[in-house]
Amino acid sequence: DHPSGFLWQSFDYPTDNLLPEMKLGLDLKTGFNRFLRSWRSTDDPASGDYSYKLETQGVPEFFLWSEDVPIHRTGPWNGIRFSSVPDMRQLNEMVDNFTDNKEEITYTFLMTKTNNDIYSRLTVSPSGYFQQYTWIPPLGNWSRLWALPRDQCDLFNICGPYSYCDYANNPICSCIFGFEPKDPRAWELKDWLHGCVRKTELNCVGDAFLRMANMKLPETTTAIVDKSIGVKE
Repeated sequence: DHPSGFLWQSFDYPTDNLLPEMKLGLDLKTGFNRFLRSWRSTDDPASGDYSYKLETQGVPEFFLWSEDVPIHRTGPWNGIRFSSVPDMRQLNEMVDNFTDNKEEITYTFLMTKTNNDIYSRLTVSPSGYFQQYTWIPPLGNWSRLWALPRDQCDLFNICGPYSYCDYANNPICSCIFGFEPKDPRAWELKDWLHGCVRKTELNCVGDAFLRMANMKLPETTTAIVDKSIGVKE
């Protein structure tokens, strides 16, 4: 017999939609990882090219994948929402929850009972967007609240090392202060993947850290993370 008493349950295989109280993420006891997979097209429910999966190396966060290529990441959970998804808090009736303990690392959401007409779902589209839809009873249809990635700067690693992306600039990628393009010709052609390199050698006496505001925290899949430090620290 199956230890849980269930041979199969649909909430463990969410396909392209996450509904209230469904879990997305890793069961550490069984190793089972629940994730979203897009349809092949809007009228073909076969598995598509895009998936939305939890990455547990370093600080846990979700990645949107195009087959084996990451195209977006949510940033880590900050105690209220995923740090790079500010639109998550648009609905007052929606409560987000992220659990990270010895048994599971999962995300789920629920809708409060204050208004039974409010329904919402998270989905991965066949065109590669992670998005939230809410049911509008008077109109009788689903309305999209937000979609990720929002713009080019929301794409994963578009500017390369030691650079940053600002959609208001042209070009959108710039080297941080004290750095220059590693491949100037490629940079001119808007190929920013090689990123930037230091203009001068590191000077441990005269150099200092540069404060940069409104930046997405670096991904930590190759970093050593002290998980004993909480959100407040």
